[in-house]
Amino acid sequence: MTAAMESKGSDGGDLASNRNKAILHALSKRLSFDPKKFPSESIGGYDIMSLLSNILQLSASGVPLQNPEEIMKWVTFASNFPSEADACHATLKGLNEDLTQRAVLLGDGLKPSVADIVVFSALHHFVSQLTASDMQKFSNVMRWMDYIQNKQDFGGELKMIVVNKPVFEPVCSKKADKTDADLTSKKVTQGPKNVDKPEGNIDPKKGAAEKKASGDTKATEASTRNNKTTEEKKKASEKESAEKEADCSVTLLNIQVGVIRKAWKHPSADSLLVEEIDLGDGNLRQVVSGLAKFCSPDDLLNRRVVLITNVKPGKLRDVMSAGLVLCASDQEHTVVEPLIPPEGAKLGERVSFSGYEGKPEDILNPKKKQLEKITPHLYTDDKGVATYKGTPFLTSAGPCTSSISNASIK
Repeated sequence: MTAAMESKGSDGGDLASNRNKAILHALSKRLSFDPKKFPSESIGGYDIMSLLSNILQLSASGVPLQNPEEIMKWVTFASNFPSEADACHATLKGLNEDLTQRAVLLGDGLKPSVADIVVFSALHHFVSQLTASDMQKFSNVMRWMDYIQNKQDFGGELKMIVVNKPVFEPVCSKKADKTDADLTSKKVTQGPKNVDKPEGNIDPKKGAAEKKASGDTKATEASTRNNKTTEEKKKASEKESAEKEADCSVTLLNIQVGVIRKAWKHPSADSLLVEEIDLGDGNLRQVVSGLAKFCSPDDLLNRRVVLITNVKPGKLRDVMSAGLVLCASDQEHTVVEPLIPPEGAKLGERVSFSGYEGKPEDILNPKKKQLEKITPHLYTDDKGVATYKGTPFLTSAGPCTSSISNASIK
């Protein structure tokens, strides 16, 4: 039995049983097998490696694993996850650093891989007992755990881990609330200005009481109206913020993997190069790039790149361009290079961003300045991984990178 199955305390068997049941439930549909074939009374007796081996044997359709070598590396990691607290912390620290370069352990993040499911289940018990301060130390692990638990059904065998996330509140909403609250307070303090004076034989004391009651009623009505107005403004502000966020989401961009088959100097612009890029669809896309000062045509020949393919086609100095090759640049703009998709990424596949879902625009609308709103959030991290707001550019073979760290991407 591996270290990952050994748990201190009288409920160690229950922990292993719950973990294995969670893995069984999560993988049953993925690998097409009947989880009932595992007797529930003996499920806790399997270590993770044996459990996965038996699952693969029971798979009705013989579904092959994608990236089996990488999956087995992570299964071994899960099987050897230590039981002592200090060793657990050290292992999580290494995983936290690893997750700075990737959103998930394997795959494109659209659905958890076999590796993500197994490792999540193995780490769940220890991570669920971390203090709030420890969770902050392992922020990348917590981000990954939270994503997996909300993306994958574990059959209720593993409790949800509470992950504290910052709450977004539009600045304009706060300002509106304060302004309207001040206005309401001022109106209530001042009270109504035009109140009839007591006439004839009206009791002055009674008149004063009626005056006060009338003033209180009107103040209450004014407060209600202002509260309603504040709520309406807040909802309008939230709607406007959501619309603005959607209007500048990276999912609007169609970023694809390609390879440059041919490159030459622009006939009438010394700073521009023209490239023909293969996206795997049988056609070559012509793109004009401002790379002449940083790369020669020979440097770009057969180079893999990532490019935005839904920009509006147009002519640059009389040469048609139908795309934008994304490049990393240092702060001084003295070093510029195209982003590098990983080996194994398929030509034409779309780059994804974990946690961001949506369809790209057919063609970006230049009047909305969508590209100008998104590109300030594109940059490489300190390890050279290309990101959008810190979330990696993901392909089926891993993240896109650059040799230039902490660079802007355009």
